[in-house]
Amino acid sequence: MVSVCCFAQRTSISGKVLDAETGQPVSRVSVTFTNTHTGTSTDSQGWFKLSAMGSFLHVTISAIGYQTLEKAIAPGTINEVQIKLAKSQTVLKEVSVRGRSKPYRNKGNPAVELIRRIIANKDSNRAQSAAYLQYDQYERIGLTMFSIPPPLLNTFLFKPYRFMIDTVNGKLSADVYLAEKRFKHYDRRDPEKSIQILESQKESNIIKFIDTAGLNMYLNRLYGNTIDIYQNNIFVINRQFLSPIADHSPDFYKFFITDTIRTGKDSLVELSFVPRNKGDILFEGHLLVTLDGRYAVTYCELNVNGQININFLRTVNIGLNFQKQPNGRYFLTKSDVKADFGILKNKGFGVAGERAVYYSNYVVDTPKDPAFYKGKSEQVLTDLNRPDSTWQQQRPDTLPKKQLLFYQNVVKLEKMKSFKTATWLAATLTSGYADAGVFQFNLNNIFAFSSLEGSRFAIGGRTTPQFNKTIYFEGYIAYGTKDNKFKDNANIYYSFNKTPFYRFPNNYLKLSQQYDISQPGSNFSSGNFRSPLSSFQSGTNSYYFYAQTYKVDYMKEFDNHFSFDIGFNRRDQQATGALSYTMNNAQHTPVDRIVTSVAALSLRYAPHEQLYQTTNDRLVVHNKYPIYTLQVNQGLNGVLNGSFKFTSFTASIVKRLFMSQLGYADITLLGNQTVSKLPFPLLNVAPANQAIIYDPDAYNLMHYLEFVSDHYVGFNYTQSFKGFFLNKVPLIKHLKWREYLSFKALYGGLRAENNPKLSTGLYDFPAAAAGATGTYALGNTPYMEAGVGIGNIFKLLRIDGIRRLTYLNNPGASKYGVKFTVDISL
Repeated sequence: MVSVCCFAQRTSISGKVLDAETGQPVSRVSVTFTNTHTGTSTDSQGWFKLSAMGSFLHVTISAIGYQTLEKAIAPGTINEVQIKLAKSQTVLKEVSVRGRSKPYRNKGNPAVELIRRIIANKDSNRAQSAAYLQYDQYERIGLTMFSIPPPLLNTFLFKPYRFMIDTVNGKLSADVYLAEKRFKHYDRRDPEKSIQILESQKESNIIKFIDTAGLNMYLNRLYGNTIDIYQNNIFVINRQFLSPIADHSPDFYKFFITDTIRTGKDSLVELSFVPRNKGDILFEGHLLVTLDGRYAVTYCELNVNGQININFLRTVNIGLNFQKQPNGRYFLTKSDVKADFGILKNKGFGVAGERAVYYSNYVVDTPKDPAFYKGKSEQVLTDLNRPDSTWQQQRPDTLPKKQLLFYQNVVKLEKMKSFKTATWLAATLTSGYADAGVFQFNLNNIFAFSSLEGSRFAIGGRTTPQFNKTIYFEGYIAYGTKDNKFKDNANIYYSFNKTPFYRFPNNYLKLSQQYDISQPGSNFSSGNFRSPLSSFQSGTNSYYFYAQTYKVDYMKEFDNHFSFDIGFNRRDQQATGALSYTMNNAQHTPVDRIVTSVAALSLRYAPHEQLYQTTNDRLVVHNKYPIYTLQVNQGLNGVLNGSFKFTSFTASIVKRLFMSQLGYADITLLGNQTVSKLPFPLLNVAPANQAIIYDPDAYNLMHYLEFVSDHYVGFNYTQSFKGFFLNKVPLIKHLKWREYLSFKALYGGLRAENNPKLSTGLYDFPAAAAGATGTYALGNTPYMEAGVGIGNIFKLLRIDGIRRLTYLNNPGASKYGVKFTVDISL
């Protein structure tokens, strides 16, 4: 029977779906105009709304674990209904029988055979397998605080904001963030190119101490930028979950056939799956799959169990809806990800988020003009604002009333003086910058300690765009109680694109001067020992120098995340502490200072890089793409009293390798070649770390200034297993510890012309005397160290045991060491 009449009328149906036995609302129910591809699904409370042009006579209601129902409706009108679904009688019987009557096996299991057929047909079922693909995307993401303690609302701090509070399921809650966006997507498979055009957006944020753009990016990554069941891994909740239809999923999941369903003319089979090990980063849930020979997924529900090794996570629920297209294939039409977090596992205050994405208007194998695909991958229309009436038409569903009110309430909230004060305090505590309007005071490095300076006190900050959007000032003043010296730093930025220097993209000219102490080999940083935690050092730590530096730089970052920094610097350094500069002649003539003038060029390329930008800083979000850097330094003899002419090249490649159930590996390849004859302070000083805090980019059992070289290659490898092995140890798996392995090697050397023992006109290496550990040429044997770590101890502490493998006879060398890391993360 044909369900659509020839007259163009609009048919609407709305209502609620309940369990016929319990009367409870049923979520994830598919509601479709019969024999069409137009449908929707119920929300968490069982509500739905479906509307389309046409005179439809029937709707089909289907859900996993329930009997499919077809219901007659009045065509061309508005229908309001309440639907009760009866449970399927076969839902759990097969799982129970198979699970208890005999051990689970892949061999001879019809559910596994079906999964293998689904896997074999993945490429043909993915929408992205088309040579050309176009579609529209609407996404909505919201964040809500729930289970707010009632007594808190009666305090003078929160009482003014009671109008923001709502009651959901008997719990006090408050929306804190809401964003809506509409995109157009254009994909080309060969050569691969994806273009995303942002057409409109609407967002409100009451946690103003977190930048709205940065929060949106973080939440989209947390709740899954793209949930693609056909990919081997699904990135969500900052983890790589193995898809239940990944190529090797039968090795990690148990599968069961639990039901068969008919929707119109289509026969579907329900597959249930659970992890073989509940602590692994795996889903549990259901699939609905066609039996028409395509073995396409038409619906998917993904959840996680309570034993999974993710901190603060309470629940995750992912629903994927697919609809049949005119070409007979099923394309994703809705992705809905919900997750909530809390300090306590099952009760108390928490934060819940939801990201719902709707896909529509698919166009397959219809290419655009070739010139179109030469455009930027991410494009934004000039005007993104749309009136509320337009949003009502563009939304594929109805926005809940409390979210509509949220937009209005935020406008009211932002006018309240008390809210502005609370936001300022929160921003200061989380960022370390106290915002005074045109100026921000830096509170991060107020105090530190070192053996040279004693107690170090510092004050500094920077101007904001409120002062000037083109010119920015930054600096600090510090004082050491032991060396009784003032240190200072002053920077001036001229921004050509009116963007702060700490935001992307940079395009500025910078002038700077600095007078401060530094340590040779302190991981290429002039002050990494100044943070309070890094003030605690192990072993002898007495090599320092004072440096007066003047610099001019021009920095330019491009949209594709290629950047360059070209500049000039002059440095005048004087040894202090146990460090001294003496010529390697018979008299060991003291050298008062070293003056260098250097022209420098830095290149960086980070393809597909994502940045989490806060109001005060930006952080690189790890992805699978490598980051390439190249640094070229040219020393200029005779320019501004510079005394050395040299050329050095330094390059690195950094890559995070995601390894699904085995976590991830961070790999760094680096190398350097320095040309010319130079004294040791201007050679390559291997980055060491004597702080008790673990440094992933330094050699953690090497002393400062222990090794110098004029050429080297390095390899750093750190593997984070995310608890894959410890989750399977009976007595400790409930602790949810996470294991780490690391290995670092540095291989290089020192040419005879740069070795003070073999060539004249150089500086003596510092000797191992008076508590100093001494300096040595990196020889034919590479420096190597390896480590084993356990993290997530009490959800905040990581401990690494380090083993030094070579150069064990150097004075002060430690064969073993322990380092700590404080890290609060999911």
